[in-house]
Amino acid sequence: MPELPEVETVRRGLAPVMEGAVIARALVNRPDLRWPFPPDMAARLTGQRVLMLRRRSKYILADLGSGETLLIHLGMSGRMLVSGQGVGRFVHAHPAPEKHDHVVLEMANGVRITFNDPRRFGAMDLVPSAAAEAHPLLAKLGPEPLGNGFHAPYLAAALNGRASPIKAALLDQRIVAGLGNIYVCETLFRARISPRRRARNISAKRAGGLVPIIRAVLDDAIAAGGSSLRDFRHASGELGYFQHTFDVYGREAEPCRTEGCTGVIARVVQAGRSSFYCPRCQR
Repeated sequence: MPELPEVETVRRGLAPVMEGAVIARALVNRPDLRWPFPPDMAARLTGQRVLMLRRRSKYILADLGSGETLLIHLGMSGRMLVSGQGVGRFVHAHPAPEKHDHVVLEMANGVRITFNDPRRFGAMDLVPSAAAEAHPLLAKLGPEPLGNGFHAPYLAAALNGRASPIKAALLDQRIVAGLGNIYVCETLFRARISPRRRARNISAKRAGGLVPIIRAVLDDAIAAGGSSLRDFRHASGELGYFQHTFDVYGREAEPCRTEGCTGVIARVVQAGRSSFYCPRCQR
């Protein structure tokens, strides 16, 4: 599932062709994805100007001139693809419709935005913009890791007394929004903290020290266009490249990249998720 860097990469790819543009026609080709689409979604989108594209955690929010916000979640395999205008170094003509093109936005500027989702775990909803943060999918989310509300004293307090492993705590979207398995593994490697260590056993100083590391990992991933492991593509159709610089994720039995370390990357399963780490470097 795309994590914060992948969703932010998609948002940045869509913003130049969607912000300020009018949706000339919206096509909704099925009644649902993970959940049913809102009533009359095509009619409610058609004719609306996109005022702003925002991101909250792993969701894209398109604020519309109607006072509603289109909430988009990519799910496991969802892609928002742009055609009909230059994106980056490429120009994409409108492709022939595909089986899994579930929602298509024909923009008045000639651009087409296609939401393609083979597994149909994605989601879209329309909500009043003023109440978007109260949406059930957003209401209980913690602070954005790249925002001002996420800082050392906050994280130290949030982890204090928690019996769960630090890996599980950082994946808890109520503590910090948008982090997923890949970037928590990479963060804990840079911090030299074992994913198996109990959150309550990490000192306040060390817990607070995770904040700049989390931000650095996310910034590096966004700069690389995210990670493409299976389905993820930019809005231009290009792949992300951060996977080529993983220190631990997916590198089981490979040598640790820390200079002078003779350890090899191990994998353990925690709450059904694979955790990758160096047992020598991370304690």
